[in-house]
Amino acid sequence: MIRVLLVDDQPLIRSGFRALLDLEDDIEVVAEAADGREALALVRTHLPDVALVDVRMPVLDGIETTRRIAGDPALAGVHVVILTNYGLDEYVLDALRAGAAGFLVKDVLPEDFLHAVRVAARGEALLAPSITRRLIHHCLARPPAVAAAGAPGLDELTGREREAVVLVARGLSNDEIAALMVISPLTAKTHVNRAMTKLGVRDRAQLVVLAYESGLVAPGDG
Repeated sequence: MIRVLLVDDQPLIRSGFRALLDLEDDIEVVAEAADGREALALVRTHLPDVALVDVRMPVLDGIETTRRIAGDPALAGVHVVILTNYGLDEYVLDALRAGAAGFLVKDVLPEDFLHAVRVAARGEALLAPSITRRLIHHCLARPPAVAAAGAPGLDELTGREREAVVLVARGLSNDEIAALMVISPLTAKTHVNRAMTKLGVRDRAQLVVLAYESGLVAPGDG
């Protein structure tokens, strides 16, 4: 059973998402919160698999809420998905840096919303949709702040791990990476996980941000 926490200051938005999730046999909404401070208390109580968090809220916004969840080792199993009204919201990139697994636009189709919850619960980043790639390209369409060769941990990557990081940054799944690298999906996952460990990132979303910001991948590549 996938356990979900809904965090949004608009009751109508929460009730709409809850109604959709409650129809699914494999998903359970364990709690709802109207702001980030309330969400932090509930996430520690319920330890949900997925926290759907609005980016703009009173008291404590979605970015700081995400940062505190991602920074707490006791909450390592909680995957934050940011909810936003806009496809190209500058705050979303900050949320990804803070540790969010990805983001959803609130007018997402119901089937895509449910798929995203299941993807996040598996620990995969929501980076495949083209809108996410456009967001990253938009926000990082500037010279990299750190040269690729000088970014911490990049020089420790093997050639195959570096190749896997590039493919993750282009929005590919483990299965797609495996096909391109002519390896098994398990080996692809191993390369990605080892790269995340060496680079000190929490998940694939942060791996993508690092790949772009370090210059390993340039906006528009691929």
